[in-house]
Amino acid sequence: MKFIGRQQELEALEKEYQKDGGFAVIYGRRRVGKTTLIKEFMKGKCAFYFLATEEVESQSMKRLASVIARVTKNTMLQRVSFSDWMDLFRLIAEYQPEEKKVLVIDEFPYLVKSNQAFPSILQNAWDEILKGSNVMLILCGSLVGMMQKYALSYDSPLYGRRTAQIRLSPLSFPDVYAAQHLSFEEAVKQYAITGGVPKYLEFFNEQEELYRQVESVVLSKNGFLFEEPNFLLKDEVLSAVNYFSIIRVMAEGSHKLGKIAGALEIETSRLTPYLSTLIDLGFIRKETPVTEKNPEKSRKGLYFISDNFVRFWFRYVYPYKGELELDNTRFVLDEIKKDFVQKFVAFAYEDICKSIFAELCRSEAIHFLPSRIGTYWLNDLDSDTEIDVMAVDHQNRQVFAGECKFHSKPVDVPVFFSLQDKVYASAEIHAVFKNYQILYGVFSKSGFTQRMLDLSKQNPNLLLIQEDKLIFPDKR
Repeated sequence: MKFIGRQQELEALEKEYQKDGGFAVIYGRRRVGKTTLIKEFMKGKCAFYFLATEEVESQSMKRLASVIARVTKNTMLQRVSFSDWMDLFRLIAEYQPEEKKVLVIDEFPYLVKSNQAFPSILQNAWDEILKGSNVMLILCGSLVGMMQKYALSYDSPLYGRRTAQIRLSPLSFPDVYAAQHLSFEEAVKQYAITGGVPKYLEFFNEQEELYRQVESVVLSKNGFLFEEPNFLLKDEVLSAVNYFSIIRVMAEGSHKLGKIAGALEIETSRLTPYLSTLIDLGFIRKETPVTEKNPEKSRKGLYFISDNFVRFWFRYVYPYKGELELDNTRFVLDEIKKDFVQKFVAFAYEDICKSIFAELCRSEAIHFLPSRIGTYWLNDLDSDTEIDVMAVDHQNRQVFAGECKFHSKPVDVPVFFSLQDKVYASAEIHAVFKNYQILYGVFSKSGFTQRMLDLSKQNPNLLLIQEDKLIFPDKR
């Protein structure tokens, strides 16, 4: 798979490379493309790339010595036994001292597992040897909890040393779609499953029918993604059972704290630590209406599965594990086809529309500087007053309210009037964003009726987005 997107991350790393004593920490869930990003950044540079594994410390030292021997072309190093990390770091620092070098320690948590003192050793090496020796250091890891504890937290010996940190997220829909040769509709369906995780995208090609690929990659016992959430969770938590139960309840449609706790028959106070852990690990997210001034303290929060594939797996794989263990994949595939587009893809499309709107703002196709892009609901998710995409531009005192329609027919004017009525009826929106200009947007995969196009021409505050393009771009 070719390298996609990540321009902001590459620019951030290049900025660190130009510094004296650049020290970057890159972390994020498995399969998200951290190593690919690092290797793209390393091109054309003198770089020592070391991938840690679960092995005894002496073997790790031996392999780092091999990396140094390969880069420096000093084959004698492969015959030397090292018992002190400092000696290895000193060899890197002393190699071509006038040339900028990059030292990458990938899967850093594995070194900590083999030696709890390794963060202190690395801190000493950085302070005494590497920092002043024309070396840029990159620590990378997939075990998010361990990276936070041993590389980023206040209690870590490395605290205060890093000069940059990147928590790598899945690729955005605009970046993925721009690199594909799929129709917009098929790209949305695929993204609804893969969520822009680069490793997952590798298993979905553009020539084969999507359902057939789901059957072979996800539903088959031999498929690469059949047990994926098990691996992801068990890497991060000691007991995955409780976390699985929480995610399963959310996949079934419970999003309020009380409803989740009720479904699990536990007190909300016992539930919140699990939710906090899942949020930290990136499996779920807490959303609040964009009208909330202090989202962190809001009691209006709803909890959603943030990873598209995890949501897909818990909705369509986990409930049918018995059938799948008996290789009854056709039955499960038929169950998926019943509501995949209408319920699953349509829901994912709302998040895709948020990323499309963000990209249109970034490219200045829409003159809007979003302080926040989210959703709005009055009291809860079941309220009649729900707005799919809502964004705020405090600098220019603007609010954007958008409706998302993944329909097979062109969208007509009643959709806009319904959206307008929701905004007009919400005293909360008008109170929080008093004297803000309101812009309306309608997102559609199938275009718009002529009546809708004519209405947009007459109304400068109505923006129509077909697929990922703004119709009438000269309006804004």
